Amino acid sequence: MDIKVIVIGLGNPVLGDDGVGWRVAALVKEQVNNLAIEVDFLAGGGLSVMERLVGYDAAVIIDAINLGDVPVGTVRLLKLADLPNPFAGHLGSAHETSLVTAMQLGRSLGAYLPERVMIVAIESPYVYDFSEELTQDIAAVMPVAAKMVLTTIGQLYQNEI
Repeated sequence: MDIKVIVIGLGNPVLGDDGVGWRVAALVKEQVNNLAIEVDFLAGGGLSVMERLVGYDAAVIIDAINLGDVPVGTVRLLKLADLPNPFAGHLGSAHETSLVTAMQLGRSLGAYLPERVMIVAIESPYVYDFSEELTQDIAAVMPVAAKMVLTTIGQLYQNEI
């Protein structure tokens, strides 16, 4: 069975490490260019991300995250429902609802939204610095994050996650 998968790079490319989601998504896009996987780049919060997920069976979201529980530059795979703090990245905002809440709202309104939403999270506290450059630690792990996204896509297609 074919599933419809979207990869979303989240962040703001002029806020330092917050731009890592876009940059990793660009690396992934080069790798999946001939496949039926859509790659997009967003700077919004929960509601706009939820709206972009409508119609997909699965999603992989790439975002800088600041949970403060692992070293800067740690790349990890999280399920959306397992995020300890839904406001740690662009998945939530003080001015908007979290993606978890937006997904619940969308489903209650009858939107077809993916049950499987995976987050490739890159740990960094440097997401509010006005810069188009990533810090050295974050730039160094971009290939690791891209590989994790590609592996996750494969697992989604094999129904392993």
